[in-house]
Amino acid sequence: MAVFLEQLGKDDIRPTRQSERTMNFFGTFALWLAANVVITTVMTGMMFVPDISFTDAILAIVIGSVLGAIPLALTGNIGIRTGLPTMVLTRASFGQKGAILPAIVNTLVLIGWSWIQAYMAGLSLNYAINYMTGYSNVDMFVILTEVLVVLMTVYGHKGVERVEKYVSIAMIVLAFIVFYKLFTAYHISNLMTMQLSEHPAVTGIIAFDIVVATAFSWMSSVCDFNRNCKSEKSGGWGTYLGYIAASVIAMMLGAVVSGFSILSGMEQTYDPTILLAKYGFGLVASLVVFFSVLSTNIMALYSATMSFMNVFPGLGFWKPVVLIGIVSTLGALLKEALMTNFFTFVLMVATLFIPVFAIVLVDFFILKKSRYDAEDIAFDRKKKYHYQNGFNLSAYAAYIIGAIFAYYFTYVQPLSIGSTILTFLVSGISYWVLMGIFRQTSQHTAANPDDAVPNRMEA
Repeated sequence: MAVFLEQLGKDDIRPTRQSERTMNFFGTFALWLAANVVITTVMTGMMFVPDISFTDAILAIVIGSVLGAIPLALTGNIGIRTGLPTMVLTRASFGQKGAILPAIVNTLVLIGWSWIQAYMAGLSLNYAINYMTGYSNVDMFVILTEVLVVLMTVYGHKGVERVEKYVSIAMIVLAFIVFYKLFTAYHISNLMTMQLSEHPAVTGIIAFDIVVATAFSWMSSVCDFNRNCKSEKSGGWGTYLGYIAASVIAMMLGAVVSGFSILSGMEQTYDPTILLAKYGFGLVASLVVFFSVLSTNIMALYSATMSFMNVFPGLGFWKPVVLIGIVSTLGALLKEALMTNFFTFVLMVATLFIPVFAIVLVDFFILKKSRYDAEDIAFDRKKKYHYQNGFNLSAYAAYIIGAIFAYYFTYVQPLSIGSTILTFLVSGISYWVLMGIFRQTSQHTAANPDDAVPNRMEA
């Protein structure tokens, strides 16, 4: 037992040293590709067709991914420069104690994602096994999926990085096989000219806003992985290009499957397994879904563990992995009750976290001039980020303003142009103004710039 425990990951919340970093451009690209080619992103693409035309859907997906990935890559850059996990970084803007609440909320949100995705992976694995052997047991395959996720995550970041490299290659090959089969089994010209909804719930600009929100949803995890990048240049480009490639592939797959399912007289679906089953290609499609969810749930469990460790660092790494893995498994067994509220869940994630990372970006790049004392953020020895008894009240006030804005213009009076980008701007500007009013724009910046970012990278 002692030998087994010794092999498990020893990841912690200390700034990652340069000598410990392992992710080059390909490793970073592969990780973010595997992260976002996932069935929940495919479902996002499904929402667009036939409310808007297939051409408009592709435009919204491409432009939204290209723009949405910019703040994602910038947040990841903070992780590269400081070597700190995402939720530990929020201590610099929200305060040493003020960062506890975002970390708890992030842990719960990531567990929620794991529930949905584990159930969908279980369905796909059940289809594949049933296709090959005739045996069916969704509950058992949901549990088996989460057991695999825990076994791969418990070895820490190096284990996650190794798995994601292979999964991303498999995902690209399988995804293009599925696209090839879809476009040879169905005529794309029918997709281009299909009749649109008479009462659409999604417009082109709303689709664009949803695509941007999807990119923002990864901001709560990006530094957990990018703290292991060897350089700013390779890490930044790997994150940016990997995310865009994954987002376009997954959402385009959702739009294509949705359109062809309607044109075929079927009930609208996001699942290529259902659409391709009658052509004998359901097995390949189910493997795409299974591997995509497996890779994303590994990252979700790892990131949830790092957020948990921001609050309870003394428990070590593997114990939270197992604990959160058990909770994720039990939640996934709720099955269809989860899927009913998926769209609401996506919007809730945007509402909760867009203000947080608008504040983090303004704090690091504008107010603190790209200089953080990573050691003090992690260990609080110099008390540079204590603000008001451990809480930065300006950050909390800006967060509340942003969260209320997002909630009101998402749920109460939805804007015709969407609320994601506006929420980001309102939250960031509010924080900038409040920090200026209360004269907190510079006193927490390290006096010696050479000491401010101990792990600062060379591009």
